[in-house]
Order: sequence, then C-alpha cells, then structure tokens
Amino acid sequence: MTHLPNLITDLGLILVAAGITTLLFKWLKQPLVLGYIIAGLLVGPHTALFPTIIETENINIWAEIGVIFLLFSLGLEFSFKKLVKVGGASSIMALVEVVVMLLLGYVTGKILGWSTMDSIFLGGILSISSTTIIIRAFEELGVKSQRFAGLVFGVLIVEDLVAILLLVLLSTVAVSQQFAGAEMLEAVLKLAFFLLLWFLAGIFIIPTFLRKASKLLNDEMLLIISLGLCLLMVILAAQVGFSPALGAFIMGSILAETTKAEKIEHLVAPVKDLFGAIFFVSVGLLINPETLVTYAGPIALITVVTLAGKFLSITSGGLVAGQGLKTSIQSGMSVSQIGEFSFIIATLGLTLNVTSDFLYPVAVAVSAITTFTTPYMIRLSEPLYKSVEAMLPDKWKASLSEYSSGAQTISTTSDWRLVLRSYALNLVIYSVIIIGIVMLSARFVNPLITKNVVPGNLGDLLTTAVTLVFMAPFLWALAVYHPQKEAMGRIWANKNYRSLIIVLEFSRIVIAILFIGFLLHQFFSVQVAIVVGLVIVALLAVFSQKIQDFYIRIETRFMNNLNAREISDAAKMHHTLTPWDAHLTSFDVSPESAVAGKSLVELQIREVYGVNVAVIERGRRTITAPTRNERILPGDRIYVFGTDDQMETFRQLMEAEVELEMNGQHDKEDIRLQKLLVTAGSPLLHTTIREAGVREKTKGLIVGVEKNGRRILNPDSNLVFEEGDIVWIVGSPWRISKLEAARQENVS
Repeated sequence: MTHLPNLITDLGLILVAAGITTLLFKWLKQPLVLGYIIAGLLVGPHTALFPTIIETENINIWAEIGVIFLLFSLGLEFSFKKLVKVGGASSIMALVEVVVMLLLGYVTGKILGWSTMDSIFLGGILSISSTTIIIRAFEELGVKSQRFAGLVFGVLIVEDLVAILLLVLLSTVAVSQQFAGAEMLEAVLKLAFFLLLWFLAGIFIIPTFLRKASKLLNDEMLLIISLGLCLLMVILAAQVGFSPALGAFIMGSILAETTKAEKIEHLVAPVKDLFGAIFFVSVGLLINPETLVTYAGPIALITVVTLAGKFLSITSGGLVAGQGLKTSIQSGMSVSQIGEFSFIIATLGLTLNVTSDFLYPVAVAVSAITTFTTPYMIRLSEPLYKSVEAMLPDKWKASLSEYSSGAQTISTTSDWRLVLRSYALNLVIYSVIIIGIVMLSARFVNPLITKNVVPGNLGDLLTTAVTLVFMAPFLWALAVYHPQKEAMGRIWANKNYRSLIIVLEFSRIVIAILFIGFLLHQFFSVQVAIVVGLVIVALLAVFSQKIQDFYIRIETRFMNNLNAREISDAAKMHHTLTPWDAHLTSFDVSPESAVAGKSLVELQIREVYGVNVAVIERGRRTITAPTRNERILPGDRIYVFGTDDQMETFRQLMEAEVELEMNGQHDKEDIRLQKLLVTAGSPLLHTTIREAGVREKTKGLIVGVEKNGRRILNPDSNLVFEEGDIVWIVGSPWRISKLEAARQENVS
C-alpha cells in the first residue's frame, strides 16, 4: 500500500472541512471568514467529533504562506497613491481611533490582570478594523455611495499602513521587552526609510520590466513573475529585519501602480483564496473551546470595549475633523470590529513567544462576535444619530454646525507653502535615494570589486567612481533642481525675501556636499576624502548639463511608470472611440475655466464648435453620453470628439478663464458657509428665493433656511422669506456682504 504523506492528508481534511462550513455560512449569509475559523475548530486537536489533523507544524508553514499572499493582495488593492489622496478627515479619524484603542486595549489587559506584553498586543489587536467585513457589509446594505462610506474607506486605507507600522513596533517591543524610546524611533525611521526606498526603486524598475516583457507575458508567466517578485521582496524584508508579511504588502502596493495590476489581482485571487483559507482554518486550529469558556468574562468585556471604543474614537475623530454629527456617528458605527490584521498581530505574538496562549483564541472570539454585530451597527447608526440629536442642547448643535461649516472652508495655497513643501519633499526623497546608493555600494559593490576586480585603494577608488555616477543626478536634483519655478520667481520678485531664498539655496548645496563626504568617508581617510571631494565637486560643476539631462530622463521614466495606469486607460479609450479622421481628446476642467459650472446646453458646444462631449470623468464616476443638461464641474475630465481644427477652437474656450471681479486679482476666493438674518430692512423680506436673486447677486447658493425653529435643507425656489428667518449661503464672504450693505441702505 502506497504511503500518503501526512501533509497531504491534513491538507485534504482542511479543505473539505472549509468547503462544507463555508457552503453553510454562504447559505446563512454570514462572512466566510467565520466559516473557515469554525472549520479549523472542528478538525483541530481540541475537538474529537471529527477526524483531526496530524502535523500542525506543517499547517503553520502553509498558514504563514497564506499571510504572505493575503497581504500581497491587500497591497494590490492599497496603492500608495490612494493613501496620498486620502483626505485629512479620514486620516485624523484613523489616527484618533488607533491611539484610543491602543490605550484602551492596554488598560483593559491590565484591569484583567494580564502581563504587560499581553496588554500591549491586545491594544494592537483592537486598533485595526476589518476591511473585508466592512466592504461586504456596505455592499449588502447598499450604502457604498453615501458620504460616510467614503470617509470609512479612507480610514481603512490609513489603518492598513498603521497596521504595517504596528507589526514593526510590536516586534521591536517584543524583542527589547520594554518601551525604549530610542529603539522605537529607530524602528519607525528605519521603516520609513526602507518603505520609501523600495517604493521609489520598485516604481522605477518593475513597470519598465513588465512593459518591455509584455509581448512575452501570458497569464501563466505573469502569475509566476508576480509571485516571484512577491517572495523576492519577502526575502529582502526578512534580511533587513522586518516581517515577511511587510515585504509582500510593499510588493503588492508597487504592482498596484502598474498597468498589469488588475490582471495580476485577478490571477493571484485563486492562490490568495487557497492559502488565505488555510490561514483562517489554522486560526481555528489553535482555539481550545475550554479556553473560550474559561475566558468568557474577558471576551465579553473586550467585545464591549471594542464596540464602544471604536464607535466613540471614530465619532470623536470625525467631529474634530469638522464632519457633521450624522456622518461621524455613521462612520463610528461602521468600523466597530476587528479582523484580518488582528489575527496577524495575534499570530506575531505567538511566533515571538511573548504572549500567553489564551490571547489568540480570545482575539478570535471577539472578532467573531463583532463581525456578527457589524451589519446591525450600521443599520442602527441613523436611528442613533436622531436620538443623540434630539438629546443635545440647541447651543451644542449650533456650535457643532458652526464648527463643521468652518472646517469646509476652501483656502488658498501660498507661494511660500508650495516652495517649502517642494524643498522638504525633495530633501527627503533624494536623501533616501543617495543614502541607499551609498549603503548598497559599501555593503555589496565594494567587496565585489576589491575581491574580484581591483584590490586595495584602487578598488576603493573604482567603487567611489561607480557610486558617484549613480549618485550624480540625485545630487544635482538635491542642490539645483527647482520643481516650483513659477512660485520661486514670484517670491524672488519681492526683494524682502531674497535673502531667505539665498539661505535655502546655500543650504541645499551644503547638504549635497555633506552627502559627498558621507560617500568618501566609507572608503578613505579624512585628508584623502577632502582632496577627492574637491575634485568631485569640480567634476559635477563641469558636467552639470549632462547630469541634468540624465536626471530629467530618470524623472520622466519614473513619472510615466507612476502614472502608467491612468495613461493606459486614456489610451484605450482613445483607441476604441476614434475610428475616423476625427479623434478623441481629453481636457481637464480647471476651477478658473470659463466652462466650469455650465451645462452643455448653455455652452452650445456642438452647435458652435462642432465637437461632441462623449464622456465626462468625475472622480471614480464615468458619465458616458452625457445629456444636454449635464453640467461640467471643476476637476472633471471631459473627452471630446472632433477634428484637429475643431479641437483647437474648443481648446481656446477650455483655456479661457472667467474674469474675476475682485479688483482684477487672480486669486482663489475664500468660500465659506455664511448665515444671513432676514430683518425688517432686508432686501430679502417677503420675496421668494427665485425673486431675491441671491445666486445672481452674490454667486452664492442658498443651502438651508431656519424658519420658526424649523430647518429646511435645500429649500424650494418658491419659499418666501419672512422676518427672523436665518438664511445659510455657500459663497464668498465679500460678495455676500453686498446683501448686508443693501440691508443697511434700506434701513437708513
């Protein structure tokens, strides 16, 4: 009889149990993750009702592979560009939640008499919500299009990055067994350094490689290469001292910026599902039902802390960020659960042997309970908001409304802010690249050259020359490059600021010279380094133009790779919609454009210019074949079909700016939510909204009216203003002040 390895027997048992339980959970309309966990519980060593797996050690290896592919898939959906686009409100809410839950988890663990490490890891487990469960709940309840859902998605994106940071910090704490401030800061800086370095190098190299090899890539090859890159980054992360899961997440986020991202995500999905199922089943394998009974009290307490803590922290963060009471409460009720990353953090504690055996099953039990409660929490969010609003004093509601309105103000960006931000960004990016090149050269290139090419000082000199060639374009960019030339020119025109600009420019040059010294210090004594450094500075000055051209090519390739998905999408649309001599061209609608805010019928685009607006892209929404009443809004991208001559005429319309009425200035207006009281002398008194002509006089929009204590949102144009009414207008304060002036004239 042929001997069957235990690994295959165990794997077959796991998959059969997982298949049966998930079918049951699908029929019950419950999250499949819970089905996997229960499957592991049934075939685990603590349950004798069913056949039990034999070698849990092998299954743990499969589970670790499952974590790698799970985070690889999360990285494909994450994208650092999405993180950059996340609003300030979502970032504030996420950070408030993480800090509050870390503290609550730690305090709860101490109250229960747990050890310091158990309490710390409990805080980490409770601080991250479940992306999978929330998205699925939103889809089932049909609330994905609501405002609070967008905020929650932003919170989840920030949480993903915070979870990666927590994995690093918790590993540091587990090794040192104490809160060492210097070690924690070093871990954070090390993580930030390698994250940025890997992302920059990955975006520069990998999309180019995939594009060059695209003709040779079929589905099989793309899958193999993607998984190979994933595991390569896993190895690299482990070598540096990070979690293997971190490497998988980083590679996923790099591939998310390529044109192959959606294809890779589709190909990897079955692999992720297989190993992800094994991971979640392995979670159930570690659960001892007796432990759940023994720790029923702590499980109940931690569940209450999770539900209440996440709700209060997110709601508070939303209010601090200037979101309305309703939006904040709905957001808080949506994220009151823990999930995938919580399991990974709990697994980290077990792997490092720093947490007690009971913490893992307790975390799983809390996750299961909060997963069940999530849909009900979301459904109850609106009734809860109405109850809270009814209980709040009018003064509090007025203060919240005023604070929220003020937070929505659209402000301008000064030239100084643009210049200083670009200086800081350049300093960070180029410093990371230069340090990375020097470290790579000292650790790998120099030993290779001195052992195999030229030994001794000549080998060091050759290494320095090779390293300098790679450093030169980034040294030039750090010392000379001006990404904000126009803003810099406007500041330089003011003689009072020229000395500050000179100091900034001199500082950049000094930092570049210090980096040259940093390179030379790796291979030479101080005296030799000074001489060689002077020679290098002279060579950089002589070949500055060639170095500049080299850098421009590098930057162009990087930006093309970074924006490859957007460029590809536009090219596909251009190709599929241009069968004749006429062609499709896209235009971005700037806020100052003369077409902004006008409907297609008002612009008479087809009649006057002979072109057709085929598509309007508005954020993540695509409007195909827009109707004549569709308005073109600032930030839209419109795709217009016509000939070259027609396009040129239409382009002039798109680039024409509206004439501003503010003394001929071309600055952005300060837009706020203003309130206006209708008094006896007001020109609005006894007129309808239509007759008052507020839109025409102030270019403002009436969004609400308070009449006899009753609030009317988006009132009808036939509503008549009465004395004592409070009118809420979105517009420019100086324009709305014209109505105030008119009221004073009527009184006088």
